[in-house]
This record gives sequence, structure tokens and C-alpha cells, in this order.
Amino acid sequence: MTTNPSFEDASCPVPLAHNDRIVIGHGSGGKMTHDLIRKVFLPYFDNPILKTGDDSAIISFSTGSKFAITTDSHVVDPLFFPGGDIGRLAICGTVNDLAVMGAAPLYLTAGFIIEEGFDISLLHSILLSMRRSAIEAGVSIVAGDTKVVQRGKCDKLFINTSGFGIIHDNISISGANAKPGDMVIVSGSIGNHGIAVLAARGELGFDTNLTSDVAPLNHLVKSILDISTKIHVMRDPTRGGLATTLNEIALQSNVSIHLEEKNIPVLPAVRATCEMLGFDPLYIANEGKLVIIADPADAHKILAALQNHPYGRDAAIIGKIVNQPAGHVLVRTEFGSSRLVDMLAGEILPRIC
Repeated sequence: MTTNPSFEDASCPVPLAHNDRIVIGHGSGGKMTHDLIRKVFLPYFDNPILKTGDDSAIISFSTGSKFAITTDSHVVDPLFFPGGDIGRLAICGTVNDLAVMGAAPLYLTAGFIIEEGFDISLLHSILLSMRRSAIEAGVSIVAGDTKVVQRGKCDKLFINTSGFGIIHDNISISGANAKPGDMVIVSGSIGNHGIAVLAARGELGFDTNLTSDVAPLNHLVKSILDISTKIHVMRDPTRGGLATTLNEIALQSNVSIHLEEKNIPVLPAVRATCEMLGFDPLYIANEGKLVIIADPADAHKILAALQNHPYGRDAAIIGKIVNQPAGHVLVRTEFGSSRLVDMLAGEILPRIC
């Protein structure tokens, strides 16, 4: 058993060999990312709040108040893509990590690492996009930091954002709360963001009108929290896609998730591109979708509320929670067979968010 090292312990154990190196797959959000966190970061920083493994940390105070805190870094390439840019991505990604915990996002911080020579007119465009996205989400950017590095020491621009939100009474949402019998709902078609970014890199070899789904989802979340107290889990399936997110939930809750492939919404352009490139849409990144796991008694009214919102028009019930095999996700194909859906093993599309 590995003991949790203290910050004062200069000899705290390193669980990986010293000659190991970071590779691009460690940034996938999939199994390699999880192993990096579990084996390298967690032994140094482990505590009960961090160990929950949710999208935001939940801080409870003696007064009864609860706050959610999250942080995220954004390194997308290219900086501008159909439907969004790194600035909108930075705001929406952080807002959504708070919202899926049932928090009402209030305040954000923003840190910028800028490469020498970066075009200030592009910076103006990105900051304007951040401002518009923050206004749409109803949040304020209240603190920030700027660093400039030498040419070649950073790829144009990286942005880090942290977010703070309040959780109202009687809301308890966590990846560990899924229960057998619960229904699995997705708020719309999957894979749009990853394929839109890939297209913006000019790597498809053909044109597409597909745009990223990047959007702040806090108002959509509020619309379903207002009509149901039986939402057990919410996540935004970003890096690693829907498959990795559902595997995380299955492990946290020690349940099995069974999906119906025919019910999972995928746009024809995404499906066609994935088939051509040998990708599975279940592993492609999203930036404006929710996964909701809720009591079956409320599933259909949650679905109706989602479909009544611009960011949830294509929502669908795609599966259910069962007992076994615990910690696994299975999908029943359109041909009637079943296959195991594991976490993303490596990296499909680097620098996607």
C-alpha cells in the first residue's frame, strides 16, 4: 500500500520509474491520463476532496454553504475553428465543469501564456469572444494573470481558467451516485467538436460545414434542475468522448452502463468522417454536451426539458444503469450484438481543447 506523502517529505515515493517520459497520449483524457493522475499526481496531493474524482471540487462550510471550484487549461490547435475559438472554449469549459456538479457558476479567473510575436489583433478577437461567452453564461472574470515567453517556447497562446460557483440546498450530484435502474441521457449529437477542430487543421482532405458544439451549459442545467430532484450524475464528455466519461462514472459508482447504439445521436457528417478515418464517435471530444444519469421516474420529463432548450434539441435517452459487470460500459449494436466500450487507450486527436 502506498502511503500519502506530506508536502514536507522530501523523499516521498514516485510510483513510476524515473526514466519514464510524458507522451502525447497522457493528454488524451483517457486511460493514460487517468494513470498519470493516479500514479504520479495523486500520491503527492491526495486528500478526500480531490479523491472524489468529479469535474469540480465541492467545498462545504460550517455555515452549511457549499461551493464548487474547478480549473482547466486550454491548448487547442488551431486557436480559431468553426463555431468557436480558444477564448470561448476557455469560458465554456470551466462554466460547464461547475454546472455539471449542480453549481451556479459565478466567478472565473483567467491566466494567459503568450508567445512573443503573437498578433495583438488576434488577442483582441479572443478576449472579445471570452467577454461574449461570459455574458452569455452570466459569469464575471474577476482576476487574471499574463505571462509572455520567448518565441518558440510556447505555441502562440495557452489559457488557464478557474471557476467558482455556489451549490444550492438539496443538490447532491457526483459521478459516484449512479444507481441500478437509472436512465442515461445525452443532451445532443456527439463528436461535433473534435471533428470540427480536425477540419480546421485542414487534415480531412475535404470540406465540411460541421461546427463545434462549444457552449455554456449552465442555463440548460438549471432548466432540468428546476424540474427534477432525481438527477444523480452529470458530466460534460470532453476529452476522451462519451465512452471515457461513462467509464469514469461506471468505475466511480461501481455499476455497469448499458447503451443502445441506435439511440446515440451522431450527425451524418460526424459519422461519415469517423468511418472514413477509422474513428469511433464515442471517443471524439465534445464541448457542449451533457451526460445525465437520473431516476427513471423523471427521465422523460428531463428529456422534454432538454429538447425545449436550444442546446438540447437533439437530446436522447441512450441507455440504463445495471449491476453487472461492475465498472464496465457495454453497447448493444444495431445488429443486436454487444461489445465492451473501454476508456480511450491513447490519443486520437491531440490539442483538441
